[in-house]
Amino acid sequence: MAHRREPVSIGDIRDLVLHLVADGPPQSWLRVENPKAIQKVVVLLVPGLTPSLLDLPAAHAKGNPNLPLLIPAPDPKSKTQVPFVASTFMHACPTRAPGETTKMHSILSSFFMAPVSGEEKKKRILERISSERQQHTKNHDPMPYILTPEQMIDNDYPIPSYLADVFTKPSGWVETPCRVPYSHSSSVPPKVYALDCEMCMTEDGKDLTRICVIDLDEDKVVYDELVKPHKTILDYLTRWSGITAEKLHHVTKTLPEVQTDLLKMFTAPDDAPDAIPILLGHSLESDLRAMKLCHPRCIDTAVIYHHPRGRPLKPGLAWLTRKWCGREIQTGGEGGHDPEEDARACAQLLKLKFENGPGFGEFKTDQESILEKLLRTTGRSGRTVTSAVIDYGNPGSWHGAKATTAIACKSDEDVMRGVLESLPRHDFVFGRMIALSEALEWTTPKANAPVPTTPPPPRPPLAETAANLNSYLKQIFESLPPRTAFILFSGHSDPRTMSQLNVRKTKFETEIRAGKRLEEIDKADWWSAQEGRELETAVEMAKKGLLFLCIRNG
Repeated sequence: MAHRREPVSIGDIRDLVLHLVADGPPQSWLRVENPKAIQKVVVLLVPGLTPSLLDLPAAHAKGNPNLPLLIPAPDPKSKTQVPFVASTFMHACPTRAPGETTKMHSILSSFFMAPVSGEEKKKRILERISSERQQHTKNHDPMPYILTPEQMIDNDYPIPSYLADVFTKPSGWVETPCRVPYSHSSSVPPKVYALDCEMCMTEDGKDLTRICVIDLDEDKVVYDELVKPHKTILDYLTRWSGITAEKLHHVTKTLPEVQTDLLKMFTAPDDAPDAIPILLGHSLESDLRAMKLCHPRCIDTAVIYHHPRGRPLKPGLAWLTRKWCGREIQTGGEGGHDPEEDARACAQLLKLKFENGPGFGEFKTDQESILEKLLRTTGRSGRTVTSAVIDYGNPGSWHGAKATTAIACKSDEDVMRGVLESLPRHDFVFGRMIALSEALEWTTPKANAPVPTTPPPPRPPLAETAANLNSYLKQIFESLPPRTAFILFSGHSDPRTMSQLNVRKTKFETEIRAGKRLEEIDKADWWSAQEGRELETAVEMAKKGLLFLCIRNG
């Protein structure tokens, strides 16, 4: 790594794991002598492990910031709060998280998703061609298009509590009930409802003012209501919403009443309690937030159809309808959008998927979970490689869905116990500990996340959290069997400045898109070129992380 020009990427760490556990190709940035002798691989993601916390020199203090940092030998005078690192590893390798100039991408997605091999890509193309040739009968099953929990989280969806423990519902929010243990399958075909909402700007931000719901099978409107916002309307956003003061003048329907109506419609029938209906929309997370509703089964035409330039860009509904349906929508000009028209466009786009298959309207990315790769791999023992994912929330529903074992946790101690429990029976074990990042107050709510009704419990002091982490890491390492590769990485640095600047940027851009002139926006809320440069610098700082590597020999 002496002449390395780039820091280690999250993809590099992922590919190293595949080299060690799945006979992936060797890595140019690191030489592993006799990789076949390695019996197990344990990976821990611990955001918050920074040079200052570990009493290491900052990476930029050296001539080449991409060179590994030499970790000083354990010293009683050291100010490190996690002495396990100095006593176990010799070097800290600088890493860089993925992303764009103004935002950082998901560390978990980058680690768990990998490009398919050339051989596998060829196999998939042949299977796709064969499938398309044989598809004489159209498949009208909507289930394959439902967003996974990971997709919902990545796209900022409000998540029901029984799906993943990642979203706290504040006052006024509801979730579709689930009367039986939630499953991604259904005993009978569930109903599909296409919907679209219109919002106005109130003192509390955007509030629901109209909702239209269409039954996909019956192809008719089953619900269309104007809604009176609870707070004073500041801007009707007529150019987009089509709502005017006259239209809302005699409206008395409130959001809680709408929620009651919708829950009756969106709840599974008594004779098929697992058949929770599917909601269909375009960037549906915005509609769900307007309705203050968490729902487990969602199809998003902004996700199942691709932007021509690929992710993370999303296609607009008008563009999709023109491109794939051959017609124009949203041509009302200053009169605004028609929610029924938009909902019907989403319904037509889903039906085109039924007719032409899942690949219709996609630009192939050819990626797969590394856990899926492991299922096709024969390990050192002569059997299929086994994997375990131990994480907060419900990893079995998202990045750990293909793992042999997925363990849901609520604390770092749970993660430690899950790793120790998984070691004897698995070839690859992944765990994530987040208490340190929480103690550092890195985990801030997203810009449009609702405010919890009750304050969160107080965080333990940083020193206590770091001491606990040190103990957990030590217990895990001492429990590793011989010839186990131990990989510890932080993923990123402090994201708060990046997040705060992005909140300002998003607020300004939202007001501009809403049709406001610059002079109508408070000057304190203007977004300047200087702040744009500050955001780019903050993003680069947030992308910095550290990687630690060693082999447990005895």
